[in-house]
This record gives sequence, structure tokens and C-alpha cells, in this order.
Amino acid sequence: MQTLKSLLSPLSGNSNPIQDTLKLVVIGGTVETARRASVSAWNGFIDSFFLTAHFSQEDYPYDWLMHWLSKQPAWGRSREFDITTRSVSRHGLTQKTTGDLEDENEDEEESGEFSQGGGRKRKVAIVPSMDTMHTIYYRGHWLRITRTKRFQDYGSCAELKISVVARNNDILKRLVLEAKREYEKDAEHRVHIFMADTTYGCWRWNGARQKRPMSSIVLEPGVKDMILADCKDFLASEDWYAERGIPFRRGYLLHGVPGSGKTSLIHSLAGELGLDIYVVSLSSKGMSDNTLTTLMGNVPSRCILLLEDLDAAFTRGISRDETSTGAPTGSSSTSSSSSKGKDKEDSDGSTLSLSGLLNSLDGVAAAEGRLLFATTNHIERLDPALSRPGRMDVWVNFKHATKWQAEGIFKCFFPARSSTPAATNAPPTTGAPSTPATAATTKHPADATSAANLAESKRKRAAHSIPLLSEEEISDLARRFADAIPENELSVAALQGYLLRNKTRPRECVDEVAAWIISEREMREKLKKEKEEREAKEKKEAEDKAKKEKEEADAKEKEEKAAKEKADKKEARVKGKRSALREASKTPAAAAPPESGASTPAESTSDASATEASAEGTTSSESENTSGADADTEESITSEEESDKAEKAAQTLESAADAPAGKEKWVAVKVDGPADAAPSV
Repeated sequence: MQTLKSLLSPLSGNSNPIQDTLKLVVIGGTVETARRASVSAWNGFIDSFFLTAHFSQEDYPYDWLMHWLSKQPAWGRSREFDITTRSVSRHGLTQKTTGDLEDENEDEEESGEFSQGGGRKRKVAIVPSMDTMHTIYYRGHWLRITRTKRFQDYGSCAELKISVVARNNDILKRLVLEAKREYEKDAEHRVHIFMADTTYGCWRWNGARQKRPMSSIVLEPGVKDMILADCKDFLASEDWYAERGIPFRRGYLLHGVPGSGKTSLIHSLAGELGLDIYVVSLSSKGMSDNTLTTLMGNVPSRCILLLEDLDAAFTRGISRDETSTGAPTGSSSTSSSSSKGKDKEDSDGSTLSLSGLLNSLDGVAAAEGRLLFATTNHIERLDPALSRPGRMDVWVNFKHATKWQAEGIFKCFFPARSSTPAATNAPPTTGAPSTPATAATTKHPADATSAANLAESKRKRAAHSIPLLSEEEISDLARRFADAIPENELSVAALQGYLLRNKTRPRECVDEVAAWIISEREMREKLKKEKEEREAKEKKEAEDKAKKEKEEADAKEKEEKAAKEKADKKEARVKGKRSALREASKTPAAAAPPESGASTPAESTSDASATEASAEGTTSSESENTSGADADTEESITSEEESDKAEKAAQTLESAADAPAGKEKWVAVKVDGPADAAPSV
């Protein structure tokens, strides 16, 4: 009772304020501590019954679960959500929840997904907010789902946390497997592309591309089937390689002219085999031996590793013709020296060596189980160690389009209308077609399988704009089109570009192909002529620049030579004057001593002049000896004055020498002030 009264004493008026304040602080701290302890104990008690799984955005299960959650009704009925128009997931799959906002008139329009201007209509999506707990009922269990975002050095990374009350984690395993199956079912029409990040030495997802059917790739008979069969056989022979101690790796070298379908074949193979594509740019800035080794070591066991333009791996060239070596071309005469220094600085970003590339392909740390595809336009430039078997096991040469390819490409662009409904359900034959005509009516099993994996809705929309002709008419048009195409002159890319411009005009396409070929030849001749003129102009500019630099160097050399000769002449003249002064100063000392007696005024004057000249010469010599550098600097200014003084002194000495010896008299000379001052007698 006394304790209660002491606690309630602050409420009464007869108490000490300081004591009451301290009591309130103690009471508040005790209550808050008890509250936090109880909440922590309760949360720990509840969490002890929960199983929690964490998923990071950097791994595949995160995408599986996000795709699965987007299809759950409870996910769209969240009490706290974000409104966004970016409804495409990280791997290209459209995430559409049950709570998304849709326009009622979209279903009535024939092309409701596109606006009148041709752009895709933006759909409003509802996405549950970050850092908020959401509850979903799944297979008799309540799931607590929370999305968070974690910031890293190279950007943000989302995380997903799922908690469930269960005895074991079987319910979470079933959830992940179900999400994986649904994701793979919806993603079977796409090929995922990953690019090498040389800054952090890791792989970055670059997008998802629609699969390309093998029937759209028209190569020489047997080439496509050979490559596809070899890839399938390799992927199924892992145990065979292990039993014989052979590294489980396979390399394919696709070489030939540009635009012949090398990259398109790789894209089609990835879709047919269900593999992702990992692209490495060997000439990218920051690529080094260590970075490439790290990237190769992190490649998955089942994928396609693509090295494009292998002949330009160690250069930064912009030209890939027959005469180009892949090295960067020289800058024009109008470019400044600062831009040259900047280009040189940029070109030093890649430090990859051939030895590092070879070790990363089949070294000890190289990944196994991947299909390596390398493309090049000039196989003769590759080092033999890079293209040898073991690194590049299969070589495929791609040439310009033949008549057989032209006919097959035409039939791919303009499908024939089936004559009978039963023809669409007829099973494909297993024999390989010998001509494009039979290939149109009898498809290869691989082509039929790849065509079945395409998105059906997009094919139906495209079919509405293309007129469907009969099989006989399409065959006749394809034959005429192939006859007009010259053998091994035009690339497959050129034919595809022409057919794309006429994708809704099959008859006009065949009628105008001859004129198009003529225009293509004229264009190539024009481009060739312009290239020759440009090269001649650049060569002439380089020669003129070299000639001008040589003339400037010769003129500068002549000027330096003339200046040197002038300086030598001036130095010789000064030395001659100095020697004359020295001789003049030594002449009076060699004369005989004068006789005693009185002297006449004339003789005194002559002796004084000689003494004055000697004094001036001696003073000048001492000054030259003590002030070497200063005297040399002032030589050009005082040369005329010294010449006059030297002549005057010489005349005086000659007059003194010619005088009779008996008449010579001694004269006392007193010099006050500088040497050039007037003497006093």
C-alpha cells in the first residue's frame, strides 16, 4: 500500500517536483521496456512456426515467383499498390494481374493493342507496393509475401520474402516448382540474351527475343540439318565425353561474307534447342585476360556462347572489307591533335591478349557444357591456334545467295494457301527436301516443331496483311524470282531487305526484281567509286601534308643553318678585334726606355695618347675576362665603337713608333675615374 501511495504521490500537490519527475521517467522506461520485450517475445514465438524463403532478383527463381504472383487474384486485390504502365518483367514476359485497368472498347477493335498512330497502347497495371506485407492463400496455407529493394554499387536489387506456417518446407518447394513450370511454359517462345559486363566481370540480362523458326533459315541443302543434329548430339553426350576424359566443350566457326545469315542461324538454333545466348564483345573497353576468364567461368553449363567478329577481337576498326586489317583508320587532316589524343586514350581500354583468349576457351578454368559459336568475315586473319580443332571443331562457310536460296526465301515470305483443309493436319514427312519446290509442300520435322513454338496470335495478325496465293502460283513466282537473281552475287540480307519492302506485293515483287538488281549494281558501283575517290583524296591529302611538313622542316633547317653561320662570322670578327687589341696593348711594353731630359709639348702629347690607348686596351681586356657572358651579349651593340677605338689606338702606336729615339721623353700620366675618361697631364 505504501508503494502504491509513493507511485501516486506525483499526482498530489504536496510532493517534490524533482523526485516526481524522476519517478515518471522510471515508470515510463519500465513500461516501454516491458512493451518491447513482450512484442519481441510474441514475434519470436510466432516466427518459430513460420518457414521463410528469400529470393533475389539476380537469380531465376525470383522471376518465376513474380510471374506466378501476377496470375494470382489476391495479388491484384492488394490493399496497398502502385499504378504503373511498365508491365513488362525483367525477362520480357508481360505481367498482367487480375486487378489491371482495361479499356472496355479494346476488345471491340480489331487491333486493339495498337493505337491509330501505330504505337502500342499503354496498359495500366496494378503492382503491390514495396516493403508491404501481402497475404495469399495457397494449398491450405497462408503465405506472407514481402518485397524489398536493396541498393548496391551498380544499382538496386529487389528481393522477395515468402513465409508460411508449416512443419517442413515441402509447401515452398511445390510453390517454386509450380512457378517454374508456368514461367517456362509462357517463356518457351522467347530467347534470353545476356551481355558481358566488363566493369564488374559478370553477365547482365539484355532482353528477350522472339524465337525464330528454323524454316526461316535458308541455307545450302544439308547444312542446317547437319549443324542442328551435331548440337543435339553434343548436348546428349555428356557421359560419353566423361568416360573418355575429353573436355565437354564444342566450338563452331561460322565464316563468310557479311549478311549471309550467320547470326540469324545462331538465334534460330538457340530457340530450337531452348538455350540462352551469352554474348561477349572481345574489343569492348575494359576487357582483359582476368575479366574474360571470370566471365567464361561463370557461363552456365547449357547455353550458347557467342563471339562475334572474331577477326576484329584485338582492334577497334570501323572497316571490314577485304583490304582492311581491322586497325583503326587514320584521322583526317582537319582533325585536331586533341581528338587524336582522345582516340588513342580510348583505344587503350582493352588489354586482352591472344594467350588470355586461348586459355579462357579451353583452359583449366574454362566452363564445360556450352556451345561456342564464333563468327568472322575473314578467316584468313585468325591465328591457327585459335581456329584449330578442339577450340573450333566445326567450320561452316557462308557465301552469297544462290538461286536455290532465293527461291526458298521467297516462299518463306509468301506462304501458299492450302488447297484442302486436310492438308494442314497431314503429318510431315521425314525425308529431307531436295529442292525448294518440294520444301514448300513438305516441311522438315525440325521446321514443323519450331513453327509450332511460335506465338500464334502474332502470326495471325501478320497473315491478314499478306495475300494468300495458291500453291501453284507461289511456286511459279518463286521460280521466276530465283531465275532473275544472279548466282553468288547478292547477299541474303540484300534479298531479305528487298522482300521486306514488298512483303504485301508478291506479284509486283517478281516483276520489279530485274530493275532492283540493276539499281543494286549501280549503287555498288557508285559506292565503290566513292570509296576509291575518298581513298585517293585521303592519300593525296596525306601526301600533301607530308610534303608540306617536309618543306617546313627544310625551311626551318635552312634558317637554323643561316643563323648559325651568321653567329660564327660575328664570333670570328669579335675574336679578330680582341686579338688586335691584345697586340696593341703589348706594343708599348716592347719599346726602349726613354732618355732623361726636358720634353716638348708635342712629344708629351704623343706619349699621353699612347698611354691612354694602352690603358683603355688593358681595361677593356680585364672587363672582358671578368664579365664573359655579359660581354658576349653586348658584342653586337658595341662592335662598331670598339672598332673605332682600336683603329685610333693603332694609329697612335704607329706615330709613337715612328718618332726618333732621341726625342722620346717620359710623361707622368694620372688616370682618374673610368678607363674611357680623359687623361690629365
